[in-house]
Amino acid sequence: MSLTAILLSFVFVIISLVLSNAYKLGLGRDLLIASIRATIQLLIVGYILKIVFGFDNPFAVILMVLVMIFVAAKNAAKRGKGIPGLFSKIFITITIVEIITQGFLLSLDIIPPEPSYIISISGMIIGNSMVIANLFLNRLKGEVEMRKEEIQLVLSLGGTVKQAIHPILKQSIKSSLIPTIESQKTIGLVQLPGMMSGQIIAGADPIQAVRFQLLIVFLIMSAASITAIILGYLIYPSLFNKNQQLDISAWK
Repeated sequence: MSLTAILLSFVFVIISLVLSNAYKLGLGRDLLIASIRATIQLLIVGYILKIVFGFDNPFAVILMVLVMIFVAAKNAAKRGKGIPGLFSKIFITITIVEIITQGFLLSLDIIPPEPSYIISISGMIIGNSMVIANLFLNRLKGEVEMRKEEIQLVLSLGGTVKQAIHPILKQSIKSSLIPTIESQKTIGLVQLPGMMSGQIIAGADPIQAVRFQLLIVFLIMSAASITAIILGYLIYPSLFNKNQQLDISAWK
């Protein structure tokens, strides 16, 4: 795709800006900033990937993946302000998910140990884990605030912290996974995923593209479940003080 085509595609952003202004949505500034940031960030990443792929060095790949995890954890942590040690818990969760999924893929030779495969798939796994973490934190905070009397009642009757928080934790995990599950149900019928579409546009055999996309679908579903469960069990002790009392006073 030529630079001219990219510049012409900015028309779609202009359409969004015009509509936002016409209906007084107040999203003009955000739309413009998002478009500019996306352009700059993708260009920078493109050049960085070109350098990393050129090195073909495992340490460069690991560093790239760690940077991606760091940024994802930093972004997701904004959703749970007030939860002690949240950034480190999200970072650990996503790192575990990355190790499990990539370890499985590489150990069974499902993908070749090449930077282009590892980094591309890692980006999808880490990005999906970040979204799941965001959804989980939003739901957990809402559920705890709404059902704090229920939690306090269980604790006052002699229940443990785990017993008090378990139903809420279970509901939060379930709710955070629903969007991923629902989107996978209509895949191929309502939408053609980006990975599959990109391969087909690049000239790959459609059946081969479908097989690769299925790998990504299964990976994302697994990564989503692991992320929500691990993050939930790492976070819930932080919601209580040393006297086993619910303490959400620091939440904003």
